[in-house]
Amino acid sequence: MRFLPAAIALSLTLAIMSSASISGRADKDIDARSIALVKTGDEETKAGRVDSAIGWYESALAVDPRNRAAYVGMARAVQAQGLNGKSIGFYNKALEIDPNDQIALAEQAHAFVAKGALEQARKNMARLTTVCRTDCASLGKLSAAIDLASKKQQAQASAVDLKATLGATPEPKAN
Repeated sequence: MRFLPAAIALSLTLAIMSSASISGRADKDIDARSIALVKTGDEETKAGRVDSAIGWYESALAVDPRNRAAYVGMARAVQAQGLNGKSIGFYNKALEIDPNDQIALAEQAHAFVAKGALEQARKNMARLTTVCRTDCASLGKLSAAIDLASKKQQAQASAVDLKATLGATPEPKAN
């Protein structure tokens, strides 16, 4: 009898939590207005009007914040402006909605490569490898990009080491 109120509270909590997870919307339930706004944003991006595209993506997200395509489009647009760190954040938002989004995983990995965060890019590539069951052309491109960036980092590190050795002043000889 002492545990009856606690048992009722627990069962009520579980019932509310399970109904909340059932009511989650699928991608096909994204508001049609948001989808239309993303399409307009994509057209603006293709036309090279990135600032305008960002406005369209922001509007799409205001209409329906569960629109992954809007986050991916926004990430592409800000990455076109050279804001790789900001694009990584938008890819994170898309991956929060669907952690198995192959497009977001691959493009975020490329943003990591552009930013020089090769370890994070490798983690995305490993995740993409497990998610992608069939032919994944993006894996080959991503692997090549990571390898190229890794070689550039090694070459830059070698050049810095060489410059430090060449630039060192010799110590005067004692007579």
